[in-house]
Amino acid sequence: MMAQPKPLLAADRVRLYLTLVPYLLEHGQVSLAEAAAEFGVSPREMRAMVEKLTVIGLPGESGFWQQPQEMFDINWDLLDQEDVIEITNDVALRRVPRFTAREAAALLAGLQMVAAVPAVSDSGLVAGLISKLSRGAADAPADVVVAPGAVDVVREAVSRGVQEGRAVSFTYQAPDAEPTTRTVDPVQILITNAQWYLQGWCHLRQAMRTFHLDRVSDPHLTDIPITHAGEHVPEAFASLDDEREVTVRLPERLAPLLGDFLTAANHETQAGALTARLHLADPRGIKRLAARFGGRMEVLDPPIARNAAREWAASGLALYRQPDTND
Repeated sequence: MMAQPKPLLAADRVRLYLTLVPYLLEHGQVSLAEAAAEFGVSPREMRAMVEKLTVIGLPGESGFWQQPQEMFDINWDLLDQEDVIEITNDVALRRVPRFTAREAAALLAGLQMVAAVPAVSDSGLVAGLISKLSRGAADAPADVVVAPGAVDVVREAVSRGVQEGRAVSFTYQAPDAEPTTRTVDPVQILITNAQWYLQGWCHLRQAMRTFHLDRVSDPHLTDIPITHAGEHVPEAFASLDDEREVTVRLPERLAPLLGDFLTAANHETQAGALTARLHLADPRGIKRLAARFGGRMEVLDPPIARNAAREWAASGLALYRQPDTND
């Protein structure tokens, strides 16, 4: 004999009701037998649950359901004559919150960037979300258009490597260093502030590394299967590959201007002067940080950072020395 379904407990009924209505709305018309089998109850129990839906709805101002449109309703004739369930009033469940045009635009921009990853775009999920969002803004007849970004050969290669479990070989140009050829077991792709990074096991360094994809060229997939995917992945951007340490000196009273660049372990003070060792993905970026200090920061090392700061300051000073052509 076929085992009879166990009687439902009160908690089980609550969970069933929470999923029953979305299920019925999605399927339109569904037979009692089909719905009962889906939820693991008998057809009789399913019928009782559906009938009880008609006394559930939105509370009025006084706490009671007063208007017919504020309560669920079903097609009684269809249920009685054909044992088919159909909800005819869904109590505003379809009136879901909608994004504003600004919110939709922000989400679309992010999705468009994610869609540039072949492994993601191939699934069609992102394309479907983009399509829904583009027509789902609440205050917009305005069309939100995000131009698709081209997927270059670098992103294509590393994305395929992650997807297919194969190592990627490429040329990597670190700041102030000779180009090197790397073979990397790709683990994950990171996107932050519109910048793309690859994290993976570097066969040359024999360790996990993070690579800025703007410094990658001539990529190609190898036939080498990934063997280090289980290695510990470093914290994002905590140790970018070939990251350089920039040493600077400034008055101790100006230390707060360094913000998060300054930690308890990367600086020392002596005679009112603070010497700090700052970690930057590109040492040449120190020139932007030095601009906060109005000439009070001295860049000590490495030479590429000193030269970048000096040249940047000299080019700015040259603008003030140009003769006035209006005389």
